[in-house]
Amino acid sequence: MEIWQAIVLGIIQGITEFLPISSTGHLVVFNNVFGIEEPMMVFYIVVHVGSLVAIFVFFWKDIWALLKNPFCKMTGLLIVASVPIVIVGFLLEGIIATELHATWIVIASFIITGFLLVTADYFIKNLGSKGEPKGDGDITYLDALIIGIMQAFAILPAISRSGVTLTGAVGRGLNRETAMRFIFFMALIAIAGAGALQIFDIVRDPSSVEAIGFAPLAIGFVISAVVSYASIGLLLRLVKSAKLRYFSYYVWVLAALITVDVLFFNRFF
Repeated sequence: MEIWQAIVLGIIQGITEFLPISSTGHLVVFNNVFGIEEPMMVFYIVVHVGSLVAIFVFFWKDIWALLKNPFCKMTGLLIVASVPIVIVGFLLEGIIATELHATWIVIASFIITGFLLVTADYFIKNLGSKGEPKGDGDITYLDALIIGIMQAFAILPAISRSGVTLTGAVGRGLNRETAMRFIFFMALIAIAGAGALQIFDIVRDPSSVEAIGFAPLAIGFVISAVVSYASIGLLLRLVKSAKLRYFSYYVWVLAALITVDVLFFNRFF
């Protein structure tokens, strides 16, 4: 992998991991556009870990408070919310990086993400119409399970994790601040868990690291962390103003462009 490719992909990861347009979907798209032939799973892991660091830095006060009181209700809620994606990840482990990255699945996932964002906007605008929105202490285990089931759909490459979990959270009546904090805690657990499993495989077979090179991996990590931090702040502002639907237009256009290339040009897909 060239250094400039690592820089661009690190920026893309940082922008798209938390803005609700799917980081994995964009990494797959630009991997095709750049014509990169090296096995990319190790690079995806490294830049996702960069995003993980950004969550730690941005929410360090909330995370520290949780670590000081690990047996609180929030810990139980996060465990319940994490169970669905663990089960789905285990069942689909053999096809996540192969069949699930098929072009038509990417296209369909982008389209679904667009509808999810329109739905999230609707829920955000109508928070409080059926009573006071839920704060941290009001989240139920059923809420956590449903949001967790929504997150499991993000196993598909172009389903936005932040988009699908936010839709589930505000759909269950969580207020905006509580919803954002909860879905970022969920993302932290999911990214850390997936990364730990993949790192174990990399240690056993370091050839994928050698194929990409240490410098591109290091640069991708740093850039992803910095850009991810900025993206978290931007998403928080967008959720407050209920403007997620604008991202739906973007992912629909992207899906249309990929479809045109598949049907008529075969330039990248």
